[in-house]
Amino acid sequence: VRATHPDCSIVLYFQEQEAECLEIIRSESQTAASPGRPGQQGCLTEWDGVSCWSAVPFGQSQAVACPDILHIFKKSKVLIQRNCTESGWSFPSPPYYNACELEAIGSSNDTEAKASYFVTMKVLYTCGYSTSLAALFLAISIFSCFRKLHCTRNSIHIHFFTSFILRGAAVFIKDAILFSDDSVDHCTMSTVNCKAAIAFFQYSVLANFYWLLVEGMYLQTLLLLTFTSEKRYIWWYIFIGWGVPLLTVCVWVVTRLQYDNHGCWDDYTSLYWWVIKAPILLAIFVNFLIFLNVTRMLAQKIRSPDISKNYKQQYMRLTKSTLLLIPLFGVHYVVFALFPEDIGVDVRLYFELVLGSYQGFLVALLYCFLNGEVQAEIRRSWSKWQLSMESNVFNLVTQDFTA
Repeated sequence: VRATHPDCSIVLYFQEQEAECLEIIRSESQTAASPGRPGQQGCLTEWDGVSCWSAVPFGQSQAVACPDILHIFKKSKVLIQRNCTESGWSFPSPPYYNACELEAIGSSNDTEAKASYFVTMKVLYTCGYSTSLAALFLAISIFSCFRKLHCTRNSIHIHFFTSFILRGAAVFIKDAILFSDDSVDHCTMSTVNCKAAIAFFQYSVLANFYWLLVEGMYLQTLLLLTFTSEKRYIWWYIFIGWGVPLLTVCVWVVTRLQYDNHGCWDDYTSLYWWVIKAPILLAIFVNFLIFLNVTRMLAQKIRSPDISKNYKQQYMRLTKSTLLLIPLFGVHYVVFALFPEDIGVDVRLYFELVLGSYQGFLVALLYCFLNGEVQAEIRRSWSKWQLSMESNVFNLVTQDFTA
């Protein structure tokens, strides 16, 4: 059974079995209502909440096995039997609770440990995304306030920061809609709000990866086309960063509505999940090739005797930044994409939620706070402000003296 959470497997199993049984009942009722067809003397098909009992004539019996749910019920050879009498179906014999034995489950201590683990994870990634959002908003403010920092490179950085902001906001929105009410059955929840929250979350993740791709494309363009105008490509970058994810999510939403419209669309084991996963893997693969090429070009420029020492130091700093950013370009995503979703859940959650929540902070740190150009502009503005304050104080003192 494919489900969002293992605890939902039993619920989804019985939902599917009930739907199939009700379809058989509906078909039999239409056949019995056909003109010229006599009704059957016996017990009609019935769903008792656990099993589907097919129609049989009076005096006959039917036997079924325990529900075949992996890791829920033990494999039992005992069959459950019901007789068709004139008063209807008899009670199951032996009862389900005697014939179908549950698998041994963890103790209450294990359950409490798991609950504590997930609470800790939520606290960690909440702190991570909050820190990242604060750093990203501050970085965007710095790039926007200083005129000398207004350029194509920093404009791309701002879009990149915005994609991280959307990703953090999407996580908080998803948690607020899906997990704010403990009384809601998350196994059967299927509302417009929760589907919209998941669709927005997938868009923010896609936009995040594609703006990472744009950063790589821009760096390669900067090294290859030294004398070209950077503004010529800005609208292509915007289309790739925001437009391609929007088109992908639209295709995914239409596909889910048409072929797999159940639950909250957060079942990552569905085959339609590849509509989202494939473009992300493509962006990561292209980005990896771009950064290999960028590293090669930087190495050539560093070894070139025609380049001065100052330029070599700039290229070295750029190379270091590039190598630091490679882990951010979805290396763990590629590794986890090759394994089923139920393998390494704890490690996957730690990388995607805890470490992933601090990616925005690390990006703001590398592109803004540790940027020499930004630091120089902040120092220059601070010096101007200090001089202005000193001048104002001097004028006030002079005025008082002359008065």
